[in-house]
Amino acid sequence: MNDRILLVEDDPKLSQFIASELSLEGYQVTVATNGLDGLTIARDTQPDLVILDWMLPEISGLDVCTRLRKTGVRVPIIMLTAKDEISDRVTGLNAGADDYLIKPFSIEELLARIKARMRRMYPEVADLIQFEDLTLSHASREVYRAGQKIELTAKEFDLLEFMMRHSQQVLTRDQILESVWGYDFMGESNIIEVYIRALRIKLEISNSKRILHTVRGVGYVLRDNA
Repeated sequence: MNDRILLVEDDPKLSQFIASELSLEGYQVTVATNGLDGLTIARDTQPDLVILDWMLPEISGLDVCTRLRKTGVRVPIIMLTAKDEISDRVTGLNAGADDYLIKPFSIEELLARIKARMRRMYPEVADLIQFEDLTLSHASREVYRAGQKIELTAKEFDLLEFMMRHSQQVLTRDQILESVWGYDFMGESNIIEVYIRALRIKLEISNSKRILHTVRGVGYVLRDNA
């Protein structure tokens, strides 16, 4: 499952270049060309990292950063700007940015900053994920419930991993499709329901209590309803 990056940049040539390079590195990239769209997408899709230009139409990148932090969004934010004064850097960091890259910059430096932020924010990627009596190993792609191994297909595993990394959070169909299947998915419209049903059968095979729930009209959530 690839990390999802939101790029908020109004320069079409620069945004196309950065998005292309990030895609080549295996990231799933969403592009917004103004601050308002960037703010909305960041709140609705909850990406793994945001690359945010300072000077944007509608709402400045600084305001976007401030508003995200005030509403509790903790996603790593790398701010891009031509402002190179120390006071500007301090302003950006005080607004909640995690890193600051001055234009012009090399794509290699941006990629290095992204990887560093991902490691700090998600150090558990190569480790175990646990929820209740369910354990998932990202490295070995093995799943156990109450000590019993559960055999999953590749896509079932990806879906379960996404749900476990966002446990207790109601995930919409669009969020799941984007993260597990990708934007270009053109398959059956009920694909998520099919996989959720298959996962439930396998997770509850030993009469274990249900932890994968449907929230009608919204999506799905991994939580203990007991």
